[in-house]
Amino acid sequence: MIELPNPFADEGGAEGGVIRLLEPNDCDREKIIAQLLNDTYNKPFVIEQSDFRGLYFSRDFTQSGMRLSDSTALEFAYTRKMMSFLLFVHEPRCILMLGLGGGSLAKFCHRHLLRACITAVEIDPDVLAFRDQFLLPPDDVRLKVLQGDAAVYVRDCEEKCDVIMLDAFGRDGASPSVSSRGFYLDVRAALTANGVMVVNMIGPKAERTAHLDTIANVFNGNIVALPIKSDGNYLVFAFRDSSFEPRWRWIESQTKAMQKRFGLDFPKFAATLKRSRKEGYLQTTLLQNEEV
Repeated sequence: MIELPNPFADEGGAEGGVIRLLEPNDCDREKIIAQLLNDTYNKPFVIEQSDFRGLYFSRDFTQSGMRLSDSTALEFAYTRKMMSFLLFVHEPRCILMLGLGGGSLAKFCHRHLLRACITAVEIDPDVLAFRDQFLLPPDDVRLKVLQGDAAVYVRDCEEKCDVIMLDAFGRDGASPSVSSRGFYLDVRAALTANGVMVVNMIGPKAERTAHLDTIANVFNGNIVALPIKSDGNYLVFAFRDSSFEPRWRWIESQTKAMQKRFGLDFPKFAATLKRSRKEGYLQTTLLQNEEV
């Protein structure tokens, strides 16, 4: 790994910060800087500016981010809202994360969900190489980080999971292997009877529509979907039990205590999820443009 002055001079104030790359010390640094500036560099990299450290595949897209002053906090709105699965599975024992990135969700769950065993599967060894940069704790009895293909791992998974979280994007977006009907059938089969899947989706509207329809078909329409205007992301919660209906009154009675415990706005999460459930996923996620 090498460290260079941040070449994106229009950011970071007077100092500009530094950039870290997975390159040998004797590499052609001028060539690499040129590739970064014309967006042809094909490896992930880290930029650190002041209190922020971010993981990037392209300078136009921040894959993951962390505040050095609070390394386990969830920096992005979509990651905070992905934790809404706790409204449906209050004390998960087994969490499977497909896609690691900078490990924000893995760190948060490891810190706050002490009864849960967490497995994170990441296909890109270069992403895993930045694990220490994002202060992800070492593997232990509750945390296991693996290199592998998420689709293959789910297909062969023997352990049933209470929660499966999918946030798997590379430089070119989501892999087709984690967007297919076969993949989601495997995910559904890997969930416990009361399990829930939460998926982060990005991309053009047509792709999201097709992706969403696939999930709805596999999970018999028992899903809740939310747009997140501030991040440009869309979240989908899908329930293994096709007859499951959230107990909204009970959920609402728990949200203030959950907010205190986790530091997240669970009262608002519950209210928006309830509204989305009532209005229907297509109207809420694809036809409206409201911030939640």
